[in-house]
Amino acid sequence: MTGSAPVSRRRQNGGVSVSGQIAPGYESLGEALALNQQATDADAGDLGAALTVIIGGRTVVDIWTGSIDHQGTPWQRDTLVNIYSVGKPVAAVLALDAVQRGELQLDEPLAHWWPDMAEHHPATTLRHALTHQAALPAIAQPLPDDAILDWDVMCAALAATPPWWQPGRAHGYHVNTYGFLAGEPVSRTSGMTFADALTTRLTGPRELDLHIGMRPEDCGRASVIDAPGADGASGGIAWPTGTASEQMIRQSYFNPPTMSGMGIVNTDRWRRASVPSTNGHATARAVAGFYAALLPSAPDPLLSPDLLHEATAEQVAGPDKVIVGRPTRFGLGFQLHQDERPIGTSPSAYGHFGYGGSLGFADPAHDLSFAYLINRPGDRWQNPRTLRLLEELRRLLG
Repeated sequence: MTGSAPVSRRRQNGGVSVSGQIAPGYESLGEALALNQQATDADAGDLGAALTVIIGGRTVVDIWTGSIDHQGTPWQRDTLVNIYSVGKPVAAVLALDAVQRGELQLDEPLAHWWPDMAEHHPATTLRHALTHQAALPAIAQPLPDDAILDWDVMCAALAATPPWWQPGRAHGYHVNTYGFLAGEPVSRTSGMTFADALTTRLTGPRELDLHIGMRPEDCGRASVIDAPGADGASGGIAWPTGTASEQMIRQSYFNPPTMSGMGIVNTDRWRRASVPSTNGHATARAVAGFYAALLPSAPDPLLSPDLLHEATAEQVAGPDKVIVGRPTRFGLGFQLHQDERPIGTSPSAYGHFGYGGSLGFADPAHDLSFAYLINRPGDRWQNPRTLRLLEELRRLLG
């Protein structure tokens, strides 16, 4: 990092140690990351975290702090952490890469490549899948715990579930099914597993330390997740009653019971599985690098200018059938700016939040990419730690 100052072992606010490098003028982001470890009445603070900011192709912040577990094991430069929904655009971009290759088409029915979808979803397209309009946020029939770890079982169960609404007529956040719907067409047309296609086509050539289906040798670098329900038995599922909408929402999160990683998120069997909506593992450096390659200024962009423009333009907006009571706004896999929940540093930003405050985005207005990854999730909608970093970054950008 040219012109940067090392901050290894430097004590920040409250005696917190922040390691890594910060370019002159961005030191206050290190102070903000240190502040994020302070607990308040409303928020427990970070256990461990990493932050990377790239502006104009130059990494100006690459820092980390805290612990990867409750024994105080320090977060390292190469620590991997579960990124939850930050991984959804990764799955989307892998599908869009297949569109660029001519293997997939956005407005072709999924059943063209995935024949099992023909019975219940004959008109559901890849575009529907990438924009949360596929009407498959939940699986109808009860599944056992381990089903989430079996790609083929999950895809078969999705194909056998009738749509919860008419595809293309509304959108609802596909919390845990998104990655299977985006990834199965890639797997079928490439002849590779999702994990192999991701490594071969996206992360490997760009040396991004980002994994959806970790290699056994990488599992030792993974941080634990400190969240309710992270460890122990999943507790099974109390099969929901009530309206179809109420059943759909609950099953989006808890069918199978381990759907969101409940009870297994800190196990190697979870880390080695491919659950692209939920179980990606990465460094902040890798997520920021992924988004740097999704800026119009990127010298070797992941997507062509036309496809990037389409992917980051509004595809759906308004009331969400799963996140009831809050509007959502999406491109092709990307969350887009909303005044009540800005995705980045300007209204032109595109990216995705992860459970409890992790965030990755690109902002062409500032030629900037950003990643903040944490192992202790906070508020699902407005984590004060994430807001602190964004507010400070906006201040620095003027």
